Amino acid sequence: MKVLLDLQYLNVATTGIKTYMMELANAALAHPHPDIEWVFSHDPETQSADQTFKGPQSKIQRLNYHMDYFRWKEFQLPDLIKNHKPDVLICPDFVSPVASLSCRRLTVIHDAFFWQMPENYPKWWRTYFLSLIRKGLKEDTEIITTTEYSRKSLYKYLKKIYPMTVIHQAPKKLTEGVDSSFLENNGLQNLHYFLHIGTFDKRKNLPLLVRSFADFLKKTDSNFKLVLAGGAGQSSQMNDKPVIDELVAELGLQEKVIVPGYVSDAQVRSLYENGFAYIFPSENEGFGIPIVEAMTFGLPVIHSDQPALMEVAGGAGLTVTTGDQQDLTEKMILLTSENSRVATMIKKGKEQSKKFSAQKFIEGFQNVILKN
Repeated sequence: MKVLLDLQYLNVATTGIKTYMMELANAALAHPHPDIEWVFSHDPETQSADQTFKGPQSKIQRLNYHMDYFRWKEFQLPDLIKNHKPDVLICPDFVSPVASLSCRRLTVIHDAFFWQMPENYPKWWRTYFLSLIRKGLKEDTEIITTTEYSRKSLYKYLKKIYPMTVIHQAPKKLTEGVDSSFLENNGLQNLHYFLHIGTFDKRKNLPLLVRSFADFLKKTDSNFKLVLAGGAGQSSQMNDKPVIDELVAELGLQEKVIVPGYVSDAQVRSLYENGFAYIFPSENEGFGIPIVEAMTFGLPVIHSDQPALMEVAGGAGLTVTTGDQQDLTEKMILLTSENSRVATMIKKGKEQSKKFSAQKFIEGFQNVILKN
């Protein structure tokens, strides 16, 4: 069985979807199946390192990227299929070619955000992208998604019922060495900071986290800090970074809230290994890979009661009501005052994280690929 994995989108992918694509490719190589031959459309590392369309861009550059993406999906990828003659095509970036193909399709749709939160996307772009998604869902398509929550959400919005399988993804391995100087340079002490890593998208509820942290400091007289690592939201509509900057200044938390921007893998590992707890107050997620990463490193996790996060945490985290500032503050205080609870959560978290291995990730795909 020959399988073609489309990795073209790695030239612009960031955060969650980049991790998904890289770990899928890595898992395919690390855990081969005797009945499956993998063909990659691009070398993962080379494509990921391509800077052609990354960074600040003009409207012309963005238009050039969309044209490049369209050419790939609708012309170059179908030609590649004709040359390699795969039995299965996997598109891990929502979109499969519109053209009729000679193979089965596995299209990964990570979440239903485009339908659930239209206000977070430029109207013309959302209309265009949803059109690409729908037109690529042909009769021979099976959808792969990340959680039961995402599966139920997609069934609500797709006009046609397609075969759909939930495959839990694996976290990034983060095998690089730690960057201890990063902690020192930011005035961070071991076990004395709360952590959040990810983009400043509005759905992450980071202003609420900052306000809850401010209340936590007032009520505990603590020397804890809060680290918000990651880049700006992925569009002007989605970006809460300016709101966070203004709020931190308004509350006088410039020395307490650390906003380092994008961080390297070594810096991420340093943050996980030395943090006190990870906080994930998001109002909507398709999966929530930082929960698995944090639990793997032995960080207790406080997360909202959003369904995907509840599913991934599996009862090993401390749950707060989504959007409830007071509840979040109280859970932060609770965690810092009960050492036995922290120890129990660390133990449960490490056990829960084992459910999301690279081998289980690729076995999910192997089972779908070989079932017919």
